[in-house]
Amino acid sequence: MPREDSVCQYTIHASSKTGLEVKDLRDDVRFKDMFYVKDTPNLRYYMGVPLTSPEGYNLGALCVMDSKLMHLSEDIKEVLRLIARQIVDRLRLNNLVADLKNKLKESELNQKKLAHDIRGPIGGILGLSDLILEEDEHTSPQEILEYSEMIKQSSLSLLDLSKDILSKGFDGNSNRSQELKEGDTNLVNLKETILRLLAPQIKVKNIAFNVQLNPENQLESFSKLYVLQILGNLLSNSIKFTNSGGEISLSMNLKRKELDLILELSVEDNGMGMTGAKISEILEDGTSTHEGTRGELGFGLGLNLVRQLVKQQGGTMDIISTLGEGTKFTIEMPVN
Repeated sequence: MPREDSVCQYTIHASSKTGLEVKDLRDDVRFKDMFYVKDTPNLRYYMGVPLTSPEGYNLGALCVMDSKLMHLSEDIKEVLRLIARQIVDRLRLNNLVADLKNKLKESELNQKKLAHDIRGPIGGILGLSDLILEEDEHTSPQEILEYSEMIKQSSLSLLDLSKDILSKGFDGNSNRSQELKEGDTNLVNLKETILRLLAPQIKVKNIAFNVQLNPENQLESFSKLYVLQILGNLLSNSIKFTNSGGEISLSMNLKRKELDLILELSVEDNGMGMTGAKISEILEDGTSTHEGTRGELGFGLGLNLVRQLVKQQGGTMDIISTLGEGTKFTIEMPVN
């Protein structure tokens, strides 16, 4: 029944922890006209005790009722209070188990995200390592030093990406300045991180990579929560499905829309492209796995993860693509 019609509402709101006893509901002005008193089941007696949490909140009530007038001894009432405490303990235990299950599931998901998101950059690092180890006579010492520096910088960016994925400790301060705080970035810093992270993949596949920033706000700081994950996945996906010698462009802009700080991202390539059905699959249900232009393996997680993260941030994702000609991803999302 609606809570406001029940007797238990008074047990829950009562300041007394001993409970509420109504010996004859017909004699109580609060209940005498209630349907459960006037008609079936013609209740007469009520005894209820609150379900009180350790913090002192009444979560509900445990009660006994009868259509006959009753008398419960104090011992019986104490048994009711004991059962009530056991119920609260069981609720707390169930809640604790559920919380542990959620944390375990979240931990497993984070591990999958991390494993997925670092596969592309690690593949690029391995590719550069192979170029160095081949000791080709056309590979100069200067090139080897350049490749080694790329590997080092990409590895450092991988550590940053791993930290972003596994850490939740982001600064919630809404005051923005050009001085970066923990959990913040700006467009210039983000560009440098992306270039370091993806340099080996781009080099191995011989792809032209162009990054454009809006110069007006490129130093304004914003929360980097999920941004590197989203960009890393989009760009790794474009690299995977763009042939050697192809082109990828990234444009980034930051704008204010009323009280929100909006990040605009655009990733465009001249790769394999997609069908309309494939675009709908990505935007609605996630995506299945496909091999890249050089046989790179995929597990269908990247674009699905991007879609989920953008949605989680209250943003939008749009895809324009022509099979055999290329794809353009456009994302807008709040980064307050």
